[in-house]
Amino acid sequence: MPIIVNLDVMLAKRKMKSKELAEIIGITTANMSILKSGKAKAIRFSTLEAICKALDCQPSDILEYVKG
Repeated sequence: MPIIVNLDVMLAKRKMKSKELAEIIGITTANMSILKSGKAKAIRFSTLEAICKALDCQPSDILEYVKG
């Protein structure tokens, strides 16, 4: 897939665990795992906004397009 999810990178930079982020933004740890692994088919803008707010980052810090 040409969209790469760098959520694990941002979590490491912020020294935060995925479980902690899931609790902050109000999603299950299972859904967080799906997002982190890049297996998600879509992401809601409200979820993306909550992630960016919690990690103090931009969407481009989390999502990356790679020509395939």
